[in-house]
Amino acid sequence: MKREWELEELIECWTLDQEELVLLANKSGATRLGFGLMLKFFELEARFPRREDIPRPAVEFMAGQVKVDAELFAAYDWSGRTIKNHRAQVRDFHGFREPTVGDEDKLADWLADKICPVEMSRDRLRAALVTRCREERIEPPKTTRIERVLGSAETMFERQFTETTVARLSALSVGKLEELIVAEDPAPSADAGSEGADVSEPEEQAVQAAARRAFLQELKEDPGSFQLDTLLAEIVKLERVSAIGLPASLFEGVSEKVVAGWRARAMKMYPSDFETAPQPIRVTLLAALCHVRQAEITDGLVELLIQLVHKISVRAEKKVEGELNAEFRRVAGKNWILVKLATAALALPEELVRTALYPVVGKRTLEDIIAEAKANEKQFNTRVRTKLRGSYSHHYRRGLPKLLRAVTFGCNNEVFRPVMDALALLDRYADSDEEFYAASDVVPFEHVVPEDWKEAVVDPETWLVERIPYELCVLVALRKAIRRREIWVEGGNTWRNPDHDLPVDFEDNRDVHYEALKKPRDPADFVADLKKRHVAALNALNKGLKKGTTGGVKVTKKKGEPWISVPPVGKQPEPENLEKLKEEIARRWGVIDLLDLIKNVDHATKFTGEFTSVASRTVTDAAVLQRRLLLCTFGLGTNMGIKRVADGTAAIPGMEADTEAALRRTRRLFVNRDNLRAAIRTVVNATLEARDTDLWGPGTACASDSRKFGSWSANHMTEWHQRYGGAGIMVYWHVERKNVCIYSQVRSTTDSEVASMIEGLLRHLTSAEIDRQYTDTHGASIVGFAFSHLLDFKLLPRLKNIGSARLYRPGLTEGEAWSELDGVLSGKTIDWDLIANNYDQMIKYATALRLGTAEAHQMLRRFTRGGPKHPTYRAIEELGRVIRTMFICDYLANEDLRREIHEGLNVVENWNSANKDLFYGKAGDLTGDDREHVEVSALALHLVQAAIVYLNTRMVQIVLAEPKWQKKLTDADRRGLSALFWSHLNLYGKFELDMSKQLDLGPVPGLDFDQAS
Repeated sequence: MKREWELEELIECWTLDQEELVLLANKSGATRLGFGLMLKFFELEARFPRREDIPRPAVEFMAGQVKVDAELFAAYDWSGRTIKNHRAQVRDFHGFREPTVGDEDKLADWLADKICPVEMSRDRLRAALVTRCREERIEPPKTTRIERVLGSAETMFERQFTETTVARLSALSVGKLEELIVAEDPAPSADAGSEGADVSEPEEQAVQAAARRAFLQELKEDPGSFQLDTLLAEIVKLERVSAIGLPASLFEGVSEKVVAGWRARAMKMYPSDFETAPQPIRVTLLAALCHVRQAEITDGLVELLIQLVHKISVRAEKKVEGELNAEFRRVAGKNWILVKLATAALALPEELVRTALYPVVGKRTLEDIIAEAKANEKQFNTRVRTKLRGSYSHHYRRGLPKLLRAVTFGCNNEVFRPVMDALALLDRYADSDEEFYAASDVVPFEHVVPEDWKEAVVDPETWLVERIPYELCVLVALRKAIRRREIWVEGGNTWRNPDHDLPVDFEDNRDVHYEALKKPRDPADFVADLKKRHVAALNALNKGLKKGTTGGVKVTKKKGEPWISVPPVGKQPEPENLEKLKEEIARRWGVIDLLDLIKNVDHATKFTGEFTSVASRTVTDAAVLQRRLLLCTFGLGTNMGIKRVADGTAAIPGMEADTEAALRRTRRLFVNRDNLRAAIRTVVNATLEARDTDLWGPGTACASDSRKFGSWSANHMTEWHQRYGGAGIMVYWHVERKNVCIYSQVRSTTDSEVASMIEGLLRHLTSAEIDRQYTDTHGASIVGFAFSHLLDFKLLPRLKNIGSARLYRPGLTEGEAWSELDGVLSGKTIDWDLIANNYDQMIKYATALRLGTAEAHQMLRRFTRGGPKHPTYRAIEELGRVIRTMFICDYLANEDLRREIHEGLNVVENWNSANKDLFYGKAGDLTGDDREHVEVSALALHLVQAAIVYLNTRMVQIVLAEPKWQKKLTDADRRGLSALFWSHLNLYGKFELDMSKQLDLGPVPGLDFDQAS
């Protein structure tokens, strides 16, 4: 139950009616107060509370009703005959009864049949059980009995699930799955020693068994760097998995979440672990692993195809550029050289060229000018095509036939049918040695062969189409179509049919989805409101410019073009007392070891309880497991690594050592992406709950930005970063205005920051309710503005290109009303009919993002430039232009808004600076050659920083609770108050972990005041 209650909520939920007051007539003092609270609590929760479950505001409100001092609640007896009688009265009043053993068995059957197939979390299973008990008018069993019911339901579901899975598999498929882990040496034959016997057969079978085991490990691994050999290896891997013959409906009736859980369990198991598991469980684990990995390998192949085609083009361009640069030097100051040549020629018209011109401009300079002029764009493109052809035909071409046979492409857009026809033509000629396509073949050109490639594709003498350059054109066209999701891949997940991204229940529950997005059903109402706000924003900016209230914003000229001049945000006064506050915290609690800080935060929030094992059971003692999880979190979050932490702890005299093997086993079984996200969510929610909103604010605004980390070249996510230089991976952070990071995600350097921004806001799953999002220029686009409006939050970017921005007109006749905006108003107007006609489809796409049936990164790929666009995509872009125009008007008219955005982005910059100090191991690079490793490291860093913010929040509030410190704080201090600082922390050197000692931070926020005392 929540801890904070508004008065209206207390009146609605905790007010006693006349019938309930009758039950209190013969009670007094603590008994009267305790019974009243228990009566209303049971009505709200359908279960009996513990003392700590009842919030303090409810106690005080109930005490006022029953005319009893609230402090007497501490004297209420929670054991004995009196409370048993009270519980019986409450049950009778609400029409409930105590559960029987038969009820528990029925609850276990119901959970196994209805809930376990769609949910694996114990917390959600527990909540479903309590809800079911309410429906059946049964008091929920006691905690120990609930755990027994949950365990029984999970066991029952596992048995049913594994038996059903094995029954759906053919005997051949089961045999192939079992072969993945077979390792025993075959028994020698009876005549192995006789003359002529094949004595090498047992050894050969042993080698084959080892190869099968090696394939199981290979199956678990992500693809390596973007090379042809990697593509070929992944094709072989996909063919071997497909050959197992898993039916498409293998896991029908079970949620993807459950299948993913079994896959995660199988990923962490060794062949020996599979061998010891019962046969139905073993086969189900292997089937789940192969089923999920088959889709992931398919997606990986598409990624490899996209990157390899790009790599071929870029390498050819760079090679030609290098050759051209070697052939000539670029001549600086050509215009001045021509002036000197003309002057000399006019001054000495009768002289020889050598006599008149060479003294002014040397012969070598003139040769350089001629060479540079000859290296024009046409020559460059021709040479690039030659290089492309050579590189492709001699190396990359051998992978194309195998890829086309391994992956099946599909398309829902008739405009891209020529690309599909071209792929069919390539497949038909895959085994042919012919240099040209036959004259009778229909070779698609539209949307396949660019105009400047036609002369390279068609032979000028025979007019036949040459295969090699045509295949290159097809690959480039295929890459563009896939990236825009116009062509999709069967059997994939990320690159699947985009129609599957949309919610299947939208037509049946349209009203519900519109209500969830807070949008009107009628498109006319939606457009009318947009028009009204659009005009109002332009009016406000025009009025502000006329009156000079915009904080120095002016419409001027730059290089002859209209330009919006925005003065920089003025510097704020330096906070006077924040440094003294940090010194006071260091004085009271001393220098705190980072490992000790993580331990104390776990003591307060119990975040290690979120680390569940992927194994079927856990045998390690809970206290030992907790300590090992803290050490793993510290090692991964600082990037020091498991080995260094194990070595450091072993070196401390008198401290119980956790070996490297023990820590690595804990890492393997407990530390994964889902568990780390759950732990982060626990710490973030605890921070938000502990915060004093009067001090920190409501926490509804968030800033997002990315930071580049170095990474291994073997990792297929590693890419060259155009802006920052160097190869690496991006981590995108969502940081609330007072330094609480609610979400983080690992992305490739070329991924859209706009999509990352949307994804983080929708998937953070913390208790933060974000309605304002700050980003830099790279985190905003017209599509981002459109979806932010549809998803009901404000996108507030700091735009670098604000000076050249143009404002869209609502229509053709309104221009005269905004005289101050002359020049920055675009000649284009908004197509309101396009928005209205596609309004329902836009809501459908926004609903897909909200429900998670579509990923933002994949949906926004449809808005890449070039090629024909669906009307709905054009409508979303048109909506984005409206919202962007409204934002720019507000941004220019309101100096306070500009300052707010600037301050919000400074917070995420501070978070990024902490990354450098805390993630110090291995030079701050994200190590590991697959996605799982880098995501675990990034999430561990997120968890460590979230722990620092939690502890600092508690300590700051303790200090500032004192009147003398409250009087010291100025407005500048309050504005600059931050919970992310580490001057009082020891980040290096000591790995002591004494679980018996804790920092004195007072009662944990959220606990009952009596329990805390």
